[in-house]
Formats: sequence, C-alpha cells, structure tokens
Amino acid sequence: MQTGGPFFLWRHLNKLRWAFLSIVFAMLVALPFLHLYQTYVSAHAYDLLAESEQRLYDVVETLTDPFVDDPVEDLDAIKGNTWSGTFWGLQLSDPLAAAGQSAAGRTLYWPFLLTALIPVVLSMVFGRFYCGWVCPATFLYELNSNFAGWLRWAGLKPGNRTFDKRLKYGVLVLGLVLSAASGSILVATIYPPAIIGREIYYAVALGGFGGGAVFFIGTLLFDLMVARRGFCRYLCPGGALYSLLGRYRVVRIRRIVETCNDCAKCNAICEFGLDPLRDGFGQECNNCTACMAICPTAALTFTLRITDYPEQGPGHLGRQYRREYAQQDMEAAE
Repeated sequence: MQTGGPFFLWRHLNKLRWAFLSIVFAMLVALPFLHLYQTYVSAHAYDLLAESEQRLYDVVETLTDPFVDDPVEDLDAIKGNTWSGTFWGLQLSDPLAAAGQSAAGRTLYWPFLLTALIPVVLSMVFGRFYCGWVCPATFLYELNSNFAGWLRWAGLKPGNRTFDKRLKYGVLVLGLVLSAASGSILVATIYPPAIIGREIYYAVALGGFGGGAVFFIGTLLFDLMVARRGFCRYLCPGGALYSLLGRYRVVRIRRIVETCNDCAKCNAICEFGLDPLRDGFGQECNNCTACMAICPTAALTFTLRITDYPEQGPGHLGRQYRREYAQQDMEAAE
C-alpha cells in the first residue's frame, strides 16, 4: 500500500476553488453591465440616456477602454452565463442545457450538443466538479452554510434532516419529461445556476428580480431550516446529471490510512454528507477539497482510479488502531 504523503499544495486547493467561484460570480454580475454599455454605444445615444445610465456608461467605459478598441465587437469575447456562453469564440453549455433543449425540442441538435462536450468530458474525469468549482449557486450556498454556523454559535439549531439522495434523479427525469411534454425547457426554472444568471441580468438590465429569485431564496431557507446543503444533495437536477456523469470519474480523493488519526474533521466539513473517514466518497463527491484543507495530518490526497478504495479500517494514528495493534502484540507475546 502506498504510504507517501500528498502533494503539499493539495490542501490549499480549497482557497483556489473559492477564488474561481468568486471570479465566476463577479463575471455574472459584470456581463449585464457590459451588455448595457454595448447597447448604448451601438445606439450612439449618450445624450438621450438618463443620468443613471450615463453614469453606468462612464464607469464601464473607464474600466474597459484600456483593453478594447471597439466595445461593440471586442466585449463580445465573453457573453452568456453558466447555463450557456461564449468565451473567446469557444461555445460552452451546461450538459443540463443540452439535455433540456433536446427534450423540449424532441430532437438532437448536434451543434448545440457539441457545446456541452467539454463539460461532459471534464465531468467524466473530475466528477461533479462543476458543482464545487464553477456553479455560482455554490458561492451563495457556502456563504449560507457559514451563516448557519453563526446561527449555531448563537444557540439556534439549523435543520439537519436527511433524505434519500436518489430524489434528485427523480427530479431530473421529471424535469426532462415535462420539458418534452410542454416544449419548454422547464428544468431550467428550478436549476440554481440558470436562475442566478437570469435574475442578475433582470436586476441589472431591467431594474428588478423575477420569480426565480423567490425560488432561489426558498432553496437557501430549505438549506437553513430543513437539510444542510439540502437542495444540492437531494433536489438539484443538474447535480443529479453531474453525479451520473462522474460516477466513474478518473480523479478522486482517497484517504491515506497510515497518516489518518480518525479525528473525523473531514466528515464534519463535508457539506454533502459523505464519509471520507471510512473511504466513502462515491459519485456525489465534487472534489471540493474542503476535507483536504481541514485534515490535520494531511491524510487525504488525489488518486487516479475509477472507483473508491474499499474501506481501509481505522487510521493508523488513531486510538482504535493503536489499541488493536497493542492487543495483537499482547496475543503474539503469549
């Protein structure tokens, strides 16, 4: 069995993940402002703009002028959102967007399906990584988890019920069936990344929120009052699809049993209710590396393997293992 320690940077990946999440969320906020600015420039209507619109124009122009020559064309390098977008000519779509569109249209439109190919391949390699590293809802859900921690500190007990994780697969199937029956991509109405992208655009471009904001707030309250990270774990159709794609992911976390002390901090930090302490990661793991970051003995690392390691027993630095080892020594001495 391999006993070498993990690469020393693995435990710092959670900080990098938070940086990615922050950048993605900032981009979702910035893109509607850029779109409005492009519209104003195209219309050559600065003198006709309201005072607030002129301020927006001036601020965005100041920020973008050093980087672009033609705002109308150059600022189109990045457009869209995490549901479907274009990045310097590369079109990318959420696999759920491709599945929902195919269901609603009752046909396979290959040019659009190909835009989901890169996320699909990455999910087959890294598992449910989108949920942990890209999804803008994760940024807000984890802040919500921090708020739940403050509530516990204040003596209020957040909800911590558990449900069958297979519920979200039923939601995925039902959403696609209803999309096919209605001809509309109904699954997008309950998918947090799509909701956040739409609602931010509504707030910036139209000056208000839509009904999706109410639904998303409901998911935050569900997480606080009913089940820890409950929507992602039990109801999210996108989470269900990514879990299926990552069932046999190549890159996964494993426990180094020789340096594990059975402190169970990895289990406590895992928002998806997994069991790293007993090698139970499964297809729900999004490789967020929070367990790596909190492990005091650096007993978690990455491995290339399409299934989890079988349960390896108690950590060799823990009391249970030392007690059993001492018992074996005594029996051998007799």
